[in-house]
Amino acid sequence: MSENKEERSYRDIFDGVIESTIKNAQKIASKNPGLILTGAKIAFHQKRAAGIRAEYEKRGVMIPGVIMIALTSRCNLTCRGCYMNARDCTSKNPDMTDDELLSLIGQAKELGVSAVVFAGGEPFLRLPLILSLAKRYPEILFPVFTNGLLIDENVSKSLGKCRNIVPMLSFEGFSEETDLRRGTGTYEKLMDTARSLSKRGMFFGSSLMVTGENISSVTNEDFISDMVSRGVLAFVFVEYVPIEEGTENLVLTKDQQSLLREKIRQYSEKFPAVFIGFPGEEDEYGGCLAAGRGFVHVSPSGALEPCPAAPFSDVNLTEMPLKDALKSDLLEKIRKNHGLLTESEGGCALWANREWVKTLQKKG
Repeated sequence: MSENKEERSYRDIFDGVIESTIKNAQKIASKNPGLILTGAKIAFHQKRAAGIRAEYEKRGVMIPGVIMIALTSRCNLTCRGCYMNARDCTSKNPDMTDDELLSLIGQAKELGVSAVVFAGGEPFLRLPLILSLAKRYPEILFPVFTNGLLIDENVSKSLGKCRNIVPMLSFEGFSEETDLRRGTGTYEKLMDTARSLSKRGMFFGSSLMVTGENISSVTNEDFISDMVSRGVLAFVFVEYVPIEEGTENLVLTKDQQSLLREKIRQYSEKFPAVFIGFPGEEDEYGGCLAAGRGFVHVSPSGALEPCPAAPFSDVNLTEMPLKDALKSDLLEKIRKNHGLLTESEGGCALWANREWVKTLQKKG
């Protein structure tokens, strides 16, 4: 099989994963009439989007199925091991403007992007923008990874009118683990947020940063069962990457990685919820999914980066269209070497091989 056919085969698999995940979410949400139409629009867009991506690939342009955007470096919390804190973002690199982001999402839709993931910082510090984008592009799925503390009753009411927004509330486990990392009282505030979102029939989920210290808590069946009973319909398990010096002890061991993947398989069969691991089993895709093979990351200031955990870039979306930026030398070199990025000691092969990535960046 030629390299191009191998790549096409892996992308067919990845497209299938996106499609099956959306269908599974539709099935889970089918008891809520308010979510049925939204799910149908998103599912239809995904099928069309996969075809658009395939056409661009024939022209030599690799379009990712998912774009992750850090809307801001600002946050109302300071958590240990936070990626954004470790990136050392400063005010000399201002956040992209609302107009720039509106343009970016429009371009993403036309290029065949299936989902746009918002993160931060705390993305809900830019709530009006998120609501505006969700209303303008109802066929695009917008998962929002949030600490959840800014979602009061008024915000919950506004989110309830935009069913394509999926708030992903950040937990570390039960109250002891969550409050230890995020501050005393955070867990109870998140419980209030979950009640408010559930009351409004929102499809929302839980984002779980999995470390060597908390894996037994976040994969505990009692914890998962409790979250489901509170209305949580999606779980994303993010394997910790040691961007911050001195946190290497938080990285999952190989045995813990295997345990996490097995738990995800078990719970997918047992509970009425969507379970996703990130970065997941990349061997199935022939290596790292970053740099546009499956997803790509945009920094608050518009730098197009291979991955949230690999803050390296040679292009900026405030200076050129997304289609052109995706052709960047750095991203292309990483994609060509994706087969070398199947194993790492820290959840992200790119970060584990960051010195190599830096050499690619310098060569531009």
